[in-house]
Amino acid sequence: MNKLIYGAFSALLASNGIACAQDHEISAVFDPVAWVNPLMGTDSKGSFSNGNTYPAIAVPWGMNFWSPQTGRMGDGWMYTYGAERIRGFKQTHQPSPWMNDYGQFSIMPGSGRPTVDQDGRASWFSHKAETATPYYYSVYLADADVTTEITPTERAAVFRFTFPQSDSSFVAIDAFDQGSEITILPEEGKIIGYSSKYSRGKLPNFRNYFVIQFDKPFAFSRTWCDSVYSEGSYAKGDHAAAIIGFKTQRGEEVTMRVASSFISHEQAALNLRREVGNKTFQQVADEARTIWSETLGRVTVEGGTHDQFETFYSCLYRTVLFPNRLYEVDDEGTIVHYSPYNGKVIPGYLFGGTGFWDTFRALYPFLNLVYPEINVEMQAGLVNAYHEGGWLPEWSSPGYANIMVGNNSASVVSDAYIKGLRGYDIQTLYEALLHGANNEGPMTAVGRAGAPYYIDLGYVPYDVGINENAARTLEYAYDDFAIYQLAKKLKRPEGEIELYAQRSRNYRHLFDPETGLMRGKNKDGNFQSPFNPFKWGDAFTEGNSWHYSWSVFHDIEGLARLMGGHQAFASKLDSVFLLPPIFDESYYGSVIHEIREMQVADMGQYAHGNQPIQHMTYLYNYVGQPWKSQYWVRETINRMYNPRPDGYCGDEDNGQTSAWYVFSALGFYPVCPATDEYVMGAPLFKKATVYLSNGKQLVINAPENSAENRYMQSVQLNGEPYDKNFLKHSALLKGATLDIRMSAQPNRKRGVAPSAFPYSLTNELD
Repeated sequence: MNKLIYGAFSALLASNGIACAQDHEISAVFDPVAWVNPLMGTDSKGSFSNGNTYPAIAVPWGMNFWSPQTGRMGDGWMYTYGAERIRGFKQTHQPSPWMNDYGQFSIMPGSGRPTVDQDGRASWFSHKAETATPYYYSVYLADADVTTEITPTERAAVFRFTFPQSDSSFVAIDAFDQGSEITILPEEGKIIGYSSKYSRGKLPNFRNYFVIQFDKPFAFSRTWCDSVYSEGSYAKGDHAAAIIGFKTQRGEEVTMRVASSFISHEQAALNLRREVGNKTFQQVADEARTIWSETLGRVTVEGGTHDQFETFYSCLYRTVLFPNRLYEVDDEGTIVHYSPYNGKVIPGYLFGGTGFWDTFRALYPFLNLVYPEINVEMQAGLVNAYHEGGWLPEWSSPGYANIMVGNNSASVVSDAYIKGLRGYDIQTLYEALLHGANNEGPMTAVGRAGAPYYIDLGYVPYDVGINENAARTLEYAYDDFAIYQLAKKLKRPEGEIELYAQRSRNYRHLFDPETGLMRGKNKDGNFQSPFNPFKWGDAFTEGNSWHYSWSVFHDIEGLARLMGGHQAFASKLDSVFLLPPIFDESYYGSVIHEIREMQVADMGQYAHGNQPIQHMTYLYNYVGQPWKSQYWVRETINRMYNPRPDGYCGDEDNGQTSAWYVFSALGFYPVCPATDEYVMGAPLFKKATVYLSNGKQLVINAPENSAENRYMQSVQLNGEPYDKNFLKHSALLKGATLDIRMSAQPNRKRGVAPSAFPYSLTNELD
């Protein structure tokens, strides 16, 4: 590691007390960046996920990330902690290994015999000689005897290679297969090219153009195309690559500047001039670190252990990575973007790389609370996506991806507007929501698969060839609620408002009184049979009935009445943790990783590693037993998260699982986006401060907090006693101070009256 960066990094570690024992309480954080571990969650594989993350060296919501690449070309598991060799340093836009990547290309230094072959160029490395921070990465490549350092901007990066003494030090540039081009310009010390590789959807005219500039003249160069080397300077084919080389002295540093664009080589060069120019490596690193410090510094925590601080800020780092900016700024200062929906270059914002099935739950609500200004841009980008593609995306990678279920763009759009975001075309977005809610899209993950059945019957039948039909029905009902909420806010016609209010209750069609659970229903009105509530998939999505039966975010009171009342509902919640982790995997034909992660967690049927049940621990608040939420939220925090490579309990999924942790550590959670409420758990730290974008502060004081003291005895809001089990977003935005007295014993008298319960649709409509 460069000694300047090493010195700064070491000082930060010392100032934050990182050398202390992991269970030692630390009073405060002075710089949150030093607490981030980008390797959290990287010890994963397809059959078992501890996060399925990679170390993203980036700036928040950047267009491009960079990551060391241990996997083979095209492997979604591009970096795994247990790997022994690095094959390159990849520019990546990958949201998850399951979605894989798009527009990727790879850089790899070496010495000795120059090669572009991904196995031949690979080098052994050790985590002992690896440093990963959000703004800086360094690793020693043992076979090459080269140290590589990286620091990022939004659309560019600077590399610094420290070479050995060699007549054939080199850098390989691999533009990957599926159509690529490379041109070497030796007289300019430059390489330009593009990658056309992508994994999901149809991307018309898609290319990721790159420009690479070195500060040392080339001693030799050659190209490679479809397995053939050439002494020429141009290569174009299915798979193009290049090698440029130098004569170097031991310890000689070579700096490489690189940027890319989805628009053109000229735009890539403009991005490089704008974001890097003649800045030194250290200057770019300092600027990136400042951006991270300001972004993560929106939330400060005090009074916790080493692991709690590190886990918190590592999760916050993941929360602000996705979705990626897809827009660029042209030479006239106009915001423009390549459209993955129609292949054109169009003015305006656009983002990509998120799945709303995951992120509507906590990620977008967190942006609305802490970073609303970036979500204003994202909402404007959704307007453009609708204009350009005819539908709102549900999974953008970067265009339409046919994966997962639901129509949860309704939640993402509605929650933003209801939480006060403005400055974009909400009327067009509302039109887009109605279009998506009432029509089948061009693929099952866009619009609503089974929409005609849902509109006619109030549910998507089990026996009409539409997979995961019960999950779709439950999510459509919640999405209709989100539309209902937005329709009221926009003062739409009463008949329209009433329609979506009634459709919000469609979840009731699938409730089976015999089992007290949600169950697939046939077109003729009979429940599907046989029924195994432990069967994963089939009528449900990556879960079973025990997971999806709680997916009535907007009407827990109505669900509780179906289950026999508040006590019966609470007992049903208890059962999730008391049942053995048995499962039926027959729908999948094998044990998928989500099943295995539930099985080994020792929390019964609670499967926190996947999204459908993540809100369930908060539901005791709706039936007068909030102390159980306080217990189980803390248990989940303690058992399911740590700041190490095995730090998650399933796929991290674009910031959603991280956002759950960040919200929960603060002491509340958005069970039902598209309302003005957060449901309370209990804070993890002795103090937390959220610096809101309007200049106000949310301060949460819990001085008696500890591992033993996990229960809230009493709460004061702005100095007044507060007995509700929820907090109002609108109240928090005005600036608020919560003073919470914590204890080792639950308070079974606080929050037990119906007036303390969070919002439910039934209470509004009845």
